[in-house]
Amino acid sequence: MSSIIRVSRPSEPVENADARAGRRDPCHRFESERAQRRRSIRASLVRLAGQLALVLGAILVYFLVRGLTESSADIAATNAEQVLAAERRLGLDIEAVIQQQILDHRWLVTASNWVYIWGHWPVIAATLIWLNHINPCRYRQLRNAMFASGAIGLVCFVAYPVAPPRLLGTEFVDTVTELSRSYRVLQPPALVNKYAAMPSLHVGWNFLVGLFLYRHAPWRVLRWAGVLSPLLMGAAVVLTANHYILDAVVGIAVASAGLLIADRIGSVDWRARRPPEPGAPRREGPRSPLVPWALGRRRAALHRAGATRTPA
Repeated sequence: MSSIIRVSRPSEPVENADARAGRRDPCHRFESERAQRRRSIRASLVRLAGQLALVLGAILVYFLVRGLTESSADIAATNAEQVLAAERRLGLDIEAVIQQQILDHRWLVTASNWVYIWGHWPVIAATLIWLNHINPCRYRQLRNAMFASGAIGLVCFVAYPVAPPRLLGTEFVDTVTELSRSYRVLQPPALVNKYAAMPSLHVGWNFLVGLFLYRHAPWRVLRWAGVLSPLLMGAAVVLTANHYILDAVVGIAVASAGLLIADRIGSVDWRARRPPEPGAPRREGPRSPLVPWALGRRRAALHRAGATRTPA
C-alpha cells in the first residue's frame, strides 16, 4: 500500500495588526510612524536631560570644591613669583608687556574680554549638546576627559595655589572685572577660587573642545572654529591678566592627560562579569585623538599575531 507524502508549504509570515491596518488604511501607517518619531524624540529628550543634570552637577561640585579650597594670599603670591621666575628663565615673561600694548586700544580689550567670558562655558555647553546628538560615544569621551582633567586641576589648585597676574600689583590691569560684569553672572564670586591660576583649564578645556570639533565636525567652518578656539582663549587669558603663559601650557598638558584617561576608561568593558576567554578580541573604546595612528597599527598587528598563534 503506497504512502502519500505531503509536502507542506512554508508558512507565510504573520502580519501584525499595524501592517494589516496599514494595508487597509494608508493613513494608519503615517500615524504609526509619527507615534514612533514622538517616542524617539521623547527618549532623546530624557537622555539629554539626564546628561545635562550629570554635567551641571559635576560643574557645581567642581566650583564648590574649588571655592572651598582657596589658599592664603601670601602662599599664592609666593608661588606666582616662582612661576614668573621660571618664565624669565625660559624667556616667556611677556604678559605685562603685551597687555600694555592693547590697553590703549579699547576694541582689543573688549574683544579679549568677550573671548574670555563667552568663548568658554557657552562654547563647551554647545559642543557637548551637539556631540550628544550626533555621536553619543564621542560625547562621553569629551565629558569624561573634562571630568578627569577637572579632578587633576582641583588637586593642583590645592597643592600649588597660584595668584593670577591681576592680583600681583599695579603692573597688570584686571580688564574683565573693571570693564565687564557678565563674567560674575556666569561665575558668581562665592564659587570662584582667586588663586586657581595654575593650570589654566580655560585653555585646557577649550583645547579639548577644539580637538573634538576639528576631528568630528562635518563642516569646515566648525573645524576652523576648533582650531581657533584654544588659540584665541590662550591669548585672552594672558591679555586679561588672568593667567600666565605657563598656566596655559600646563592647562593643555592636564587636558591631554584627562583625554588619555578617558580613552582608557572607554576601552574597559565595565559590564563584563568574568575575564574574557583566551584569544578573544579585546573590546576597544573610542580611540583618543591624541594617540598616534602608528600605535593603533602596532596594536592591531600584535592582536592578529596573538589570535593566529596556535598553542603548542
